[in-house]
Amino acid sequence: MAGEDAAGRRRAGDPVAVPVVRPRRLRRTPGLRRMVAETSLTPGQLVLPMFVREGLDEPRPIASMPGVVQHTRDSLVKAVEEAAELGLGGVMLFGVPATRDERGSGAVDPGGILNVAITDVVAAVGDALTVMSDLCLDEFTSHGHCGVLTPDGRVDNDETLKLYADMALAQADAGVDMVGPSGMMDGQVGVVRAALDAAGHAEVGVLAYSAKYASAFYGPFREAVDSCLEGDRRTYQQDPANAVEGVREALLDVAEGADIVMVKPALAYLDVLRRVRDAVDVPVAAYNISGEYAMVEAAAERGWIDREAAILETLLSIRRAGADVILTYWAAEAARLLRDG
Repeated sequence: MAGEDAAGRRRAGDPVAVPVVRPRRLRRTPGLRRMVAETSLTPGQLVLPMFVREGLDEPRPIASMPGVVQHTRDSLVKAVEEAAELGLGGVMLFGVPATRDERGSGAVDPGGILNVAITDVVAAVGDALTVMSDLCLDEFTSHGHCGVLTPDGRVDNDETLKLYADMALAQADAGVDMVGPSGMMDGQVGVVRAALDAAGHAEVGVLAYSAKYASAFYGPFREAVDSCLEGDRRTYQQDPANAVEGVREALLDVAEGADIVMVKPALAYLDVLRRVRDAVDVPVAAYNISGEYAMVEAAAERGWIDREAAILETLLSIRRAGADVILTYWAAEAARLLRDG
């Protein structure tokens, strides 16, 4: 008969109590949770997008992006110095010129606002963080498209590539560490890489906006750069319905020499981000874009969500989906939260 022997030990054949599996044991304390965390988030993985506007005397707030401003050249330098002190991985610079024309001439002018801002920033922080710059014509064209237009209003892919090559050289001459071709022109990475190499700028990296979708979440960004766009960019940005296409674009960019590939937007395309991460052997970035930022800020302002917790959860979700690098307007604040948290 089942039971214990005289020493109180279980006898052979006695039923064994099945232990209750308790995964919650590993969640019990902050120390345990940190120890077994599968995904990390550090300041060095974050890149801060920044806007510098020609002719400003003081920073100008962007209404749809609370806490974000169009910088003066001086305030930009101070903000980048702070980003370096916080240990961010980098900054991504966007220029907002005072005047624009059909071909976006300010983008290739050595005295243009973006190019002089690059020089300002590099002089201030050296190699303390990575200085990146957007390589696209949309901020500089009077029509707001990412390339030059044909007489019937279509974007001329190959003519635009010639200007992208010149823009890459202007940014490299200004001292940039990494250019970010973002216009979704076919062949843009190969043309930019070849131009840089031929001009002796082989050390300048290329962060390719590889899977950039025609998203509804870009609205606040267009305020940030005073966009002149009428219509949309669906003929060259990707269809939100397509995921395999995003992987194909990323693989093409790697083949053309991209050092990092990027998925943009981030939150609505976490599945694409995961697929790209699994498909390529270079670092993968994701852009936590203006509309994603604005939604959290608006909800938090109304008291509907815990703002700081939502910021960190948002960024952690992008990391968990596969991003090695995250471009986010919360980069500096997230670095402080991680430092103080």
